Amino acid sequence: MAIPTAGNPAGEVILLGIPFDEYSSHRRGAAGAPPRIRAALRDEASNMYAEDGLDLGAGGAWRDEGDLDFGAATDPVAYIRTEVRRRLSATTRLCLLGGDHSITYPVVRAYAEHHPPLNILHLDAHPDLYDEFQGNPYSHACPFARILDEGLAARVVQVGVRSAPAELRARARRLGVETVGYTDWTAVPRVEFSGPVYLSLDMDVLDPAFAPGVSHREPGGLSTRDVIRIIQGFAGRLVGADLVEFNPRCDLDGLTAAVAGKLLKEILARLLRDAAR
Repeated sequence: MAIPTAGNPAGEVILLGIPFDEYSSHRRGAAGAPPRIRAALRDEASNMYAEDGLDLGAGGAWRDEGDLDFGAATDPVAYIRTEVRRRLSATTRLCLLGGDHSITYPVVRAYAEHHPPLNILHLDAHPDLYDEFQGNPYSHACPFARILDEGLAARVVQVGVRSAPAELRARARRLGVETVGYTDWTAVPRVEFSGPVYLSLDMDVLDPAFAPGVSHREPGGLSTRDVIRIIQGFAGRLVGADLVEFNPRCDLDGLTAAVAGKLLKEILARLLRDAAR
């Protein structure tokens, strides 16, 4: 397949920050991630080329619409859904920068209206399947419970989960979640979908050696190259994505920001490539 050019209108992608972490447990800070990821994306120490050769700095195919302003939002879940819905169209794809993982539920609610039946590829150290956490059903520990309870996804495939209590393992089986476990790996798995795919990438899927800037560090995770291979290699058509749970307050010398910027390049390139086919 030819590499899409940056002037291809059929492949328009919107980058949008959702600086929200009010539903985080343990510690706050993920709301400060979007500007740090943007700065890493454009860092002059590197360049704007994705690994498939697409020049993301050429302009024309994607645009950055800045960050949502939660100042007047009385219901953040409804506000996120509304702002995502009004930007979606048959040809427009969104790449969202969190924020904590609670943003994924309202985003997917909007996406499910435009791209049924929606498949979700979820990369995370945790399954995020609690019915409620610390009394909040919209916690960052709950988005996939809400998504599946409401029938918003045809399939949910989770890769990288390595911290799940028995109750969440049982809930995953009951809800039909497909889990790609580490004990079965001989190589990075190639996941296959038919139909549209939404990618939700929690930065703590990475081993803390690669991404220490997260609120819930869980050793034994994926490498940066593992995640890149999954982004580039899964079978299916990517129609949207989020990159969540980077906490700049926990970062070391900008390491996690740099990794997030690199992953964002590959997500943008995949969105543009899939939109053009």
